[in-house]
Amino acid sequence: MLKMRQADMPTSRRAFLKGAAVASATFVLGTFVPFGRFALAEGDAAAPKPVIDPNFFLRIDSDDTVTVLLKHLEMGQGVSTGLSTLVAEELDADWSKMRFDHGPNNPKVFNNLFFGSYIGTGGSTSMANSWTQMRQVGAAARAMFVAAAAKQWNVPAAEITVENSVLKHPSGKSARLGELVEAAMKEPVPQEIKLKEPKDWKYIGQKLPRLDTPGKTTGKAIFALDFRRPNMLVAMVARPPRFGGTAGKVDDAAARKIAGVVDVVQIPSGVAVLAKDTWAAMRGREALTIDWQLDKSEGRSSDEMLAEYRDLAGKPGLKADRRGDAAAALGNASDVHEAEFVFPFLAHAPMEPMNCVIELTKDGAEIWGGSQFQSIDDYAVSQVLGTTPDKIKIHTLLSGGSFGRRANAFADWAVEAAHIAKAIGGKAPVQLVWTREDDIKGGLYRPMVLHKLKAGLKDGRITGWQHAIVAKSILVGTPFEGMMVKDGVDATTVEGVAETPYQIENFAVDVHNAKTEVPVLWWRSVGHSHTAHVMETTMDELAGKAGQDPLAFRLSYLKEGAREAGVLKLAAEKAGWGKEMPAGTGQGIAMHHSFGSYVGMVAEVAAQEGGFKVSRIVAAVDVGIAINPDVIAAQVEGAIGFAMSAILRNRITFKDGVVEQGNFDDYEPTRMKEMPVVEVHLVTSAEPPSGIGEPGLPPLAPAIGNAIFAATGKRFRSLPFQGPISA
Repeated sequence: MLKMRQADMPTSRRAFLKGAAVASATFVLGTFVPFGRFALAEGDAAAPKPVIDPNFFLRIDSDDTVTVLLKHLEMGQGVSTGLSTLVAEELDADWSKMRFDHGPNNPKVFNNLFFGSYIGTGGSTSMANSWTQMRQVGAAARAMFVAAAAKQWNVPAAEITVENSVLKHPSGKSARLGELVEAAMKEPVPQEIKLKEPKDWKYIGQKLPRLDTPGKTTGKAIFALDFRRPNMLVAMVARPPRFGGTAGKVDDAAARKIAGVVDVVQIPSGVAVLAKDTWAAMRGREALTIDWQLDKSEGRSSDEMLAEYRDLAGKPGLKADRRGDAAAALGNASDVHEAEFVFPFLAHAPMEPMNCVIELTKDGAEIWGGSQFQSIDDYAVSQVLGTTPDKIKIHTLLSGGSFGRRANAFADWAVEAAHIAKAIGGKAPVQLVWTREDDIKGGLYRPMVLHKLKAGLKDGRITGWQHAIVAKSILVGTPFEGMMVKDGVDATTVEGVAETPYQIENFAVDVHNAKTEVPVLWWRSVGHSHTAHVMETTMDELAGKAGQDPLAFRLSYLKEGAREAGVLKLAAEKAGWGKEMPAGTGQGIAMHHSFGSYVGMVAEVAAQEGGFKVSRIVAAVDVGIAINPDVIAAQVEGAIGFAMSAILRNRITFKDGVVEQGNFDDYEPTRMKEMPVVEVHLVTSAEPPSGIGEPGLPPLAPAIGNAIFAATGKRFRSLPFQGPISA
């Protein structure tokens, strides 16, 4: 098999073919699709077209194995199966021969087409931005193999068919893909590619088995935490107990006496202990005595922060959305509904905490890890090492979850590793390991958020809506500020409220950017993780005050034919909305649009002594064309399982500036016994595919909360749902 380092790749296909020679018996395809940058805000100009680069998108070996090089991180969401499906469909490959690997951090080829010239996985964009591109990769490869066979057999290319990796001609001639790799390498990449019609799809829309399952089941899959380099040292970092603190005087004498400890170095984020194994590094860290400088740190409790939020909410804020005159409309209302919603800080808590391996080279570094934003990680590391991003080679490995944690504008874990490697002069490869306590007590969090609103009713209709949101901005002060912050308004704070699909004539949204040293980051579904609950709970409450059915009330505020209405109706139909429920039980409905997708949910709950039990969730999902219905259903089920813990109990709280939670004993994941029966129904659609990694989360909390109210008359606005409940 041909193996080439990214830095060794020649600059033209002609030179590449000449240098690689065709003796390698491996077909290598580089291509591009002229997509522009994702329109993050209305009026954004498209980015320049990508350039052709002779890099890998797929490899086909002599044994017919087709390996798709992913430009997106596989972190459990099934992107490896989805991207490979698109290639296999147009290539007419045998699915049993499909494999995957992660591509290099070469932004000329592996960039996210919605992110412009950057490589990154996020915003549930993986399949949406790859939909045409990866099908073109497969179709181009197929055309090159067909052209090669036509020359060998001296027959018209149009007479050759391909099925399950076998090329055939009516004359009886046939060949496997693997037998033609040398000849196909000599063919030019076609400039015009015809893709299959939907009626001819064999794989798209089918429940193909996931490609990442066998390796994860057998233990052969290599995650970042599994990776080792010769003579590698393990590093663990002691970080300040409060955010904004720094290390002063350090006494490391006791740490250096621990067997296996090799070195102790101070870095910007704290003090790192390097050892021959993880246990020694952990014990060495515990033995450190550090004089922490906390005079500029966050020292408040959660309640003190919330008090400041409430004070801000009562003042005029930045204008996030304006329609009509909300204040005047509220003055004309016969009934004014007021509500407050509070959402706590939340940790991402992926099963595999932050980690990576770094090894310095003569002019840069190599990194092995679950990199989610390679173009940010290589840039940030290059700044630490005093080099350029092209000198940082990232080997992307499987990741045990993320939920947004591995994709941050600061590349905190990669930067820490770079500082440590630099501090020891690159004398050994370094594996940085965060414990779960490190990440829960000292990571980055979904912001704490306060919503306060007033909504007026008159004659059963909403007359006006005033809404204030207070939260620390995720994007202000980051490289993303220029794209997603306008006039001080962070789009991720107000998404799902501002520009709501509900046709409310008099609507005003203000936002306040709170200040705190606590670092914040997008968490699964980002702002939608709180805005959906506010909107859908309030719509339910207003429907009740207007004496109307919650479903009918919502539909009356949606445009005719809206996709939001489609998922509401389908979820209601499949759940038997409005059916008679036993005493102490109830149904609740909610919908939300996020990341280009539409999800409606009906929850069924039963009151129990001391709480409630969610027994059933019926979800209707519109993601456009469903590439793999089974992966879509799994993502919705996973989002429900992930979100249930935040609905039932989880929160990050502060006492004197110190995080009170630390591990899964007091930041407890959802248990199997708590999972409801989940049904996922797909809306048939011909629209291009959209995301599904995140959209399954937002409607869950309001659907459950509305069901609790239907069952008991108890209304939960803030999360988590805690307090007395009775049937």
